[in-house]
Amino acid sequence: MIIGILREQNREKRVSILPEQAAALIKNGNSIWLESGAGEAAFAADTLYQANQVSIETREKILQQADVLLAYWALPESELNLLKEGTILVGIYQPLFQFNLMKKWADKKLTTFSLDMIPRTTRAQSMDVLSSQANIAGYKAVLLAANLFPRYFPMFMTAAGSIAPAKVLILGAGVAGLQAIATAKRLGAVVEVSDTRPAVKEEVMSLGGKFIEVAGAADASKAGGYAVEQSEEFKQKQQARLAEAVAKADIIIATAQLQGKKAPLLITEAMLQQMKPGSVVIDLAASTGGNVFGVKNNETILLHGVTLVGNSQLAAEMPWDASKLYGKNILNFLQLIIDNKGNLNLNFEDDLVKGCCITHNGAITHERIAELIDLK
Repeated sequence: MIIGILREQNREKRVSILPEQAAALIKNGNSIWLESGAGEAAFAADTLYQANQVSIETREKILQQADVLLAYWALPESELNLLKEGTILVGIYQPLFQFNLMKKWADKKLTTFSLDMIPRTTRAQSMDVLSSQANIAGYKAVLLAANLFPRYFPMFMTAAGSIAPAKVLILGAGVAGLQAIATAKRLGAVVEVSDTRPAVKEEVMSLGGKFIEVAGAADASKAGGYAVEQSEEFKQKQQARLAEAVAKADIIIATAQLQGKKAPLLITEAMLQQMKPGSVVIDLAASTGGNVFGVKNNETILLHGVTLVGNSQLAAEMPWDASKLYGKNILNFLQLIIDNKGNLNLNFEDDLVKGCCITHNGAITHERIAELIDLK
């Protein structure tokens, strides 16, 4: 089995697997081909891969001959004709938003495993790419906010006067939000947290955050860690309570997302206008619309005296650890579809294999993606 590691496009710094993870795959009888320079942005030079018996090859050769292609993001459409029928693609392809692209991949008879769709069960935790990357993003978001904020985070008492601690408001207590709470607390901030799931209150409080309670939330227990759509009555209650918290906040870290849908707008322009000049917003949901009014994905702007940062890929700013964790997720998943002798073993009776398989044998195999295509 030839497994190809492609160099990412569009300034992406992560690489699908690091040298030591490639060595584990080679030990099981696979051949690993690396596109030259694929690991450079993650500080993994070609020589480190070569020391682990990885072959350095051209992108064209890998695309044409690899049985399995590892690419974090979707390949350019111009390269699809280079792939042989039955090539297996493994990465994060956002099929709920890119279902038209998935149809083209199906027409090319490619087999696609999009790990952002893997069922979020206990058994799948070691393959949960969204959680591994969100953990890093939550940490990095607070550090970025601290760097942009024109004041201290912790309280200081000096002969020249006292400095009050920064007040941080975190929207969403998923993996990114919980890591943001822990990081902000370590830096000495006072932290408030808003989430529609009452069940996360205990986790928030255990990290030192104050939980903002709003009664009447819809049940999100089966949403795989995502928020769910709420009633208009609840939204009005939530906005009223959030308005109070926003007016006091110096920093907002926004992480709330709905799977396959536009992110909920939680902070309006009127709320933003109540924030103090110099306040900072980091919106990790920016790629799907953002939780905060005025946020633009991949941009930093100043609006009403508030610095707005839209960045849904902050984990890529820590490329070594992000690649290490992502690579471990990939390695664990590949063990489900490749046996210990390097032979392909696609067991669609396995709920994890079936759950993240989007295309196979010329068809869209994921029911939810097929429905989106039919509704188009």
